[in-house]
Amino acid sequence: MSLILTFLGQGGVARTKIAIAAAKLLASQGKRVLLAGLAEPVLPILLDHTLTPDPQEIAPNLQVVQFQSSVLLERNWEEVKKLEAQYLRTPIFKDVYGQELVVLPGMDSALALNAIREYDASGKYDAIIYDGTGDSFTLRMLGMPESLSWYMRRFRQLFVNSDLGKTIAESPFIQPLISSFFNVNWTADNFAGPTNQVNNFLEQGKAALADPHRIAAFLVSTADPLEVASSRYLWGSAQQIGLTIGGVILVSPEPNINLVEEFTPLPVSFVPDAPTGQWQPLIDALPNLGEQALQAPKPIEIDIHNRQVRLFLPGFDKKQVKLTQYGPEVTVEAGDQRRNLFLPPALTGRQVTGAKFQNNYLIISF
Repeated sequence: MSLILTFLGQGGVARTKIAIAAAKLLASQGKRVLLAGLAEPVLPILLDHTLTPDPQEIAPNLQVVQFQSSVLLERNWEEVKKLEAQYLRTPIFKDVYGQELVVLPGMDSALALNAIREYDASGKYDAIIYDGTGDSFTLRMLGMPESLSWYMRRFRQLFVNSDLGKTIAESPFIQPLISSFFNVNWTADNFAGPTNQVNNFLEQGKAALADPHRIAAFLVSTADPLEVASSRYLWGSAQQIGLTIGGVILVSPEPNINLVEEFTPLPVSFVPDAPTGQWQPLIDALPNLGEQALQAPKPIEIDIHNRQVRLFLPGFDKKQVKLTQYGPEVTVEAGDQRRNLFLPPALTGRQVTGAKFQNNYLIISF
């Protein structure tokens, strides 16, 4: 398993420079590092290398890959066809080729996340540095396992409880008819297999996101008030998906106490705005990223004894936070992020009895 790090912030070039410096720092420490970026020109220009959709080594212990969504879609489509051929006697998609497919909006994020998952599972890397968009799109991508698992769990239960679901489950005639019309190998194992595989991937993703030993992000900003405000907003939004923010990296010629106060209690590191190609000043100024992430405030704390959930939501005030409950589902909305809380069995199904916003924490009582 790898340590997966990403960087959030408005300044794209500065953020990519920090990602490169972090990758070089970890590689110099003997860690096997993969630096993964999007199909955009900034990363190859800064590295002075032509990048490809397959990892290539550009320095000892350091490989770089550029995610090209069309290539990732082609490769994943072949896997989909293999699954389909395994469970249907007459595969529907056999005459559709990956080279024909167009990447739909939003598909880029799912493809990139799956690529990171595969590189992580390969065991070839100690650290993966992801240089993504650095904004809410990156956060939605990382929060995808929790979002998708909620959809699967909620809608599956709605279907099971519906009249149609009960009819299919109980009727001795429906299942044979479906087998005949759709040429499906109808067995419990056939349909449980892919579902269990997907659920397993999602659970692994949720567990990794909640563990700062596995995944963490750092905010990158300059002293510009707009960039500071954007970083604070991304900080609060990251907490909504359960992502640990390990600290702040401020590109500034000198330390600024006012900027430090903006991000309390996060540790703040000041780095120089080094010219392109001069990596050592940046590398020397970076903190121990892995250690800092472990000491950061936890996005969520659950106190079963006192029947409380504490969500850390910096960057928002109480007017920007909304709490709703529909049956057993408790939803927190802050900014443009919405989170359905996955509660432990001791709190599942309990009604919310109170909520308050105090010192950047939303404290919910059950």
